[in-house]
Amino acid sequence: MTQIEQARQGIITEEMRKAALSEGVTADFIREGIAGGNIVVCKNKLHNIAPLAIGKGLRTKINANIGTSGDSADLSVELEKLRVAVKAGADAVMDLSTGGDIDDIRKEIIKESAVIIGTVPIYSAVVELNRKGKVFTEMTAEDLFRAIEDHAKDGVDFITVHCGVTRSTIERLNNEGRLMDIVSRGGSMLAAWMAKNGKENPLYEQYDRLLDIAREYELVLSLGDGLRPGSIADATDRSQIHELIILGELTQRAWDKGVQVMVEGPGHVPIDQIEANILLQKRLCHGAPFYVLGPLVTDIAPGYDHITSAIGGAIAAKAGADFLCYVTPSEHLRLPDIEDVREGVIASRIAAHAGDIAKGIKGAMERDIQMSKYRRALDWEGQIKTSIDPEKARRLRESAKPTESDVCTMCAALCAIKVSSERC
Repeated sequence: MTQIEQARQGIITEEMRKAALSEGVTADFIREGIAGGNIVVCKNKLHNIAPLAIGKGLRTKINANIGTSGDSADLSVELEKLRVAVKAGADAVMDLSTGGDIDDIRKEIIKESAVIIGTVPIYSAVVELNRKGKVFTEMTAEDLFRAIEDHAKDGVDFITVHCGVTRSTIERLNNEGRLMDIVSRGGSMLAAWMAKNGKENPLYEQYDRLLDIAREYELVLSLGDGLRPGSIADATDRSQIHELIILGELTQRAWDKGVQVMVEGPGHVPIDQIEANILLQKRLCHGAPFYVLGPLVTDIAPGYDHITSAIGGAIAAKAGADFLCYVTPSEHLRLPDIEDVREGVIASRIAAHAGDIAKGIKGAMERDIQMSKYRRALDWEGQIKTSIDPEKARRLRESAKPTESDVCTMCAALCAIKVSSERC
């Protein structure tokens, strides 16, 4: 039996117990969430890793994307990105490699990772075709499902599959039009494949086959938003919502087969539409965990998109998003380097924590209260250790030595906290 099936029968598995201990909740809370579909526990049965629980009532989780491209394919660099992402606090890492020996890269990342791993198998299918001198529009359903099973056998814990990119969804996109058209790599390839071949998306048409693979390996399906908006001007349009409706239907079919599901969301969304997007997903997808990219709240900040996404991520988390995919400063500009990865994780963690305070997640506000106590006591070591990035906090503190050791160089002897303490 799968995790969902056992949860429905009142059985608490070892994965549920471990996840509950990590979250500071009861094992029965995790079990009930899995049974109801609003919590997933990510752990491929072949992967020797601590399970990660994502969903309602739990701390908002963070994913970091790493991976090679056709222009940069150094495994050692990607392994260092993995190490830095985990050290900075990422709860999960996705390998999005499209360059070099991506099978070997994936296996090494899984081997070296201390957190769960996600992938996008269509990339592997397309890269394999390229090796044979073919283009992605020549892909067959067998090519795609072979890649999915290979990833599952390697121990991948969750996969992004763009099952909602259908011929009817693309028709709506074409009829309405968009400023940025399709910006999802997997979504764009499937749309072009359908146009070239005159056939339906194999991930939709043969969805039961996908569920059989996921069931066998306890693979969590992350139903991808192939038509997510790539411009705030395109947010919440017909094609995006039509895809979401399909994903809600596919969520129910997955649950019926005992397969865990989370649903991916936008993207580029103006601030005033974020909460509505979260509410729509939760309603249409029956409370399944929601995994959002950002969302980015403006399109004019290349170089600072870790900030634009953190703003949107905090609002999304507060509204009920469960899993935030980080965005780095290099988004829209280049493949992220190691420092970009670290900054992206930290920015996303700040957003998640802000959302958790608003949601009343256990322990979130307590950390901020502890920081305030350290600040009032002018306890600099306590402040540094409590901060979300102790290394940077320490570096900045030590870079400018105050005349009086118990204050900082911002106010020096005129420190309001010190003056207030003397008044009392």
